[in-house]
Amino acid sequence: MYNTTKPYKKQIMDLVKKTWNTPFVSVKNSCITKHFISHSEYHHTDGIGTKGIYHFQKRSFKYAVIDALAMNLNDMALQRAIPYALTNHLFLPEDDQKAIIEIINHLSKECKNKNIAITGGETAIHNNIEGLELSITMLGFLNKPPKINKFRIGDALIGIKSNGLHSNGFTKIRELYGNDLKPEFIAPTYIYSNLILDICSKFNIYGMTHITGGGFTKIKNFLRKNADAAILNNHKLNSHHIFYEIHRKMFIKKNAIETDKEMYKTFNCGIGFIFGIKKEDVIKCLNFIKEKSDFEADIIGKIIPGVGNVIIYSQFSNLTMVL
Repeated sequence: MYNTTKPYKKQIMDLVKKTWNTPFVSVKNSCITKHFISHSEYHHTDGIGTKGIYHFQKRSFKYAVIDALAMNLNDMALQRAIPYALTNHLFLPEDDQKAIIEIINHLSKECKNKNIAITGGETAIHNNIEGLELSITMLGFLNKPPKINKFRIGDALIGIKSNGLHSNGFTKIRELYGNDLKPEFIAPTYIYSNLILDICSKFNIYGMTHITGGGFTKIKNFLRKNADAAILNNHKLNSHHIFYEIHRKMFIKKNAIETDKEMYKTFNCGIGFIFGIKKEDVIKCLNFIKEKSDFEADIIGKIIPGVGNVIIYSQFSNLTMVL
């Protein structure tokens, strides 16, 4: 029975208030006092989608929170935006008060660690859904004037390894695996944002993309009309085992080229973030990533003259395809 009075409200507010004093803002009665001067601001909204079915089944609520934050933080990094506040909308299939408190507790801890104030939120019980959805709208500011996010011809492409499936492609996962639940289905999305902001402060980075829904087709959003992106297969960011397993399952129904295309149009295939950099800065940048983080990175391709396509040299076969 759904208790519309939400008896957990005070517990939630106590958790939220723990995030209300940061180096960037102070919050009183949900009103924000800013401690920064910015050139501009950037807002972003995203959630965890179908992956929330698996998180609810396994009660992997901390990972669900990390996924929701990652989907916003990584995209904000494309604009070089520093996050300072968020609001959230939590959907559950039943009035599971223990789950609600646990989710907000994890969100509060993560936001406090990241200097992000939680300034609002809502919980909704929808008995026609199977899992949870945690949707976040995040606010960020820019210290410098906005920079056009476009790859340049001649740039080398550096990829940063993913943690597996991240938070996209789960409608296809459900189609292929049915009710099976594998540990890979709840592994949390890597959060790259702090590293990306550090890289951008040290190197001239012009084009970047977070590989999420739409897979490698997302690169096209940041290509100039006279450029192509060539993604090679002779790098060390090999696809995780789960991607090869998915590829085998899809291959039963499709021919080789169509199977490979669908993989790269749906999944990150082992690479969670891509950015372009001058060739002469590649070694310095890779060393910088190694010093600053535990992420694995490598040269995965280049930007060449073209017509706005992404050319993939598949890791799953010897095929070459155009997305």
